[in-house]
Amino acid sequence: MKALPILAGAAGMVFVGGSVAVSGHLADAPNLTVQSLRYAVACLLLITWARRRRTPVRRPRGPEWLWLLGVTLAGLLVFNIALVHGARHAEPAVLGVAVACVPILLAVGGPGLSGQAPGRRVLLAAAVVTLGAILVEGLGRADAAGVLWAVVTFVCEALFTLLAVPVLGRHGPLGVSVHATWMAAVLFGVLGLAIEGPAAALRLHADDVLAGAYLAVAVTAVAFLLWYTCVTRLGPGRAGLLTGVAPISAALTGMALGGPAPDPLVWLGIAVVAAGLALGLTTRTPAPEPVLAPV
Repeated sequence: MKALPILAGAAGMVFVGGSVAVSGHLADAPNLTVQSLRYAVACLLLITWARRRRTPVRRPRGPEWLWLLGVTLAGLLVFNIALVHGARHAEPAVLGVAVACVPILLAVGGPGLSGQAPGRRVLLAAAVVTLGAILVEGLGRADAAGVLWAVVTFVCEALFTLLAVPVLGRHGPLGVSVHATWMAAVLFGVLGLAIEGPAAALRLHADDVLAGAYLAVAVTAVAFLLWYTCVTRLGPGRAGLLTGVAPISAALTGMALGGPAPDPLVWLGIAVVAAGLALGLTTRTPAPEPVLAPV
């Protein structure tokens, strides 16, 4: 198993995990408008990178529009809305646990997209990573609406990867990232104008702009490229194991920003995640998940 795709996926999840603390600074900001600006900036950065690398960004055709729109609607629009509404009915740990279950769904659904049975070792590794991530996140309280939003969050997080698999072959990580970000900018922009008003951007403060800039550059433009590169090389099943890195990154980032040191249960969870990653990513004869496209 090559190390570079693993490092790419892990780095992408480090950025995603670090976004948890940063997103807290946007609690009072017009969220839809911030998200629209975030994805617009990310799209411009990705297009600039494509031109510098002289990498063509192909126009979607036929069913590809539906796959890319699905990635955007489920993985970006509905996912972000679910996080916002879920936070009103559930403690953050509940939503974190929902996302922590994603490796299992990717371990099953990833091979299923190519007509293969899920590998036993990857399934076991996904279960171990999920258990470790739950230990890191902890358990929280939620009402019925909070549980529902947590389920929506879980499904949308998985669909962000699974719906991209059919189009990664022709568009590659860069093309999928460009199309997903411009679609998200348009969708969030329309909702922002309708709900928050055209002057919402004028209500942003300096810390809102800085937080949005981090989300646009690190968590979107860079993390999308890293993650889809990892999915392309490893397949969604094995790549999904690396989502267990995100809660670890969130815990350590919170500590680095002045939060309390993780308790022993969190450290145990980190060790369990590491064991799951070692189990699933160090196989001598990896399952024949297809390499979808050269990167």
